[in-house]
Amino acid sequence: MTAPAQAEPETPPNDTGNRRRVTKTGLVIGMILTLLVGVLVGIWANGALAGRESAQPSPDSVDVGFSQDMTVHHNQAVEMSAMALTNATDPAVRTLAYDVVTTQQSQIGTMQGWLSLWDRPSLGSGGYMKWMPAHSTPATMDHSMPGMDAATTSDTTPARMPGMATTDELDELRRTTGPAFDVRYLQLLLRHHQGGIPMAQYAADHASVSAVAVLARQIASTQQAESTAIENLLRMKGAQPLPMN
Repeated sequence: MTAPAQAEPETPPNDTGNRRRVTKTGLVIGMILTLLVGVLVGIWANGALAGRESAQPSPDSVDVGFSQDMTVHHNQAVEMSAMALTNATDPAVRTLAYDVVTTQQSQIGTMQGWLSLWDRPSLGSGGYMKWMPAHSTPATMDHSMPGMDAATTSDTTPARMPGMATTDELDELRRTTGPAFDVRYLQLLLRHHQGGIPMAQYAADHASVSAVAVLARQIASTQQAESTAIENLLRMKGAQPLPMN
């Protein structure tokens, strides 16, 4: 009697690939929800202050310029950190990346909510940092921007905000894998924070809308604390910070 043929075993699904797709999908959904929450917070905050603040800030005000430029600055940090959520090998680096994505995406939503209510463009035009002098007076010397003279347009307006990664640097980060990715991400994010902190400090001191000043102060405090943590991680990995660009 012939034994019945046994069915071929099924090929197990690629669990690693499936988990990665689920992780990326969840990350995108989470970022969208965080952005929406931030917008609602911005609308609520601006509405709550409407009866107490002066007229909407002018297009060339610190409030508008900071909200526009810090949105651009934050967007790049979120982009780099989204890479780290799936590519970093060190759990401490992934935790840092998660904190950056969730915090800064929410702050982007808040600033964009303000700009919408002020009837101002979501992004500035004609170059960055026009709301912040390149060379501060002695009273505000601590808030001068490092690297402001590194890349400028013909009218002395910076072509790129200090600390921002170049296109080539972002492409390199995308190609990097393993522990080397962790180090490069930390180096780029630290320089990015170091460029953004003076922006936030200046806005905290010069914004006319109190909610903008409060948010700017929070950004400066958070990024200073994260910078200290990044410096410690780099030391543990035997790596050095990047010079300001």
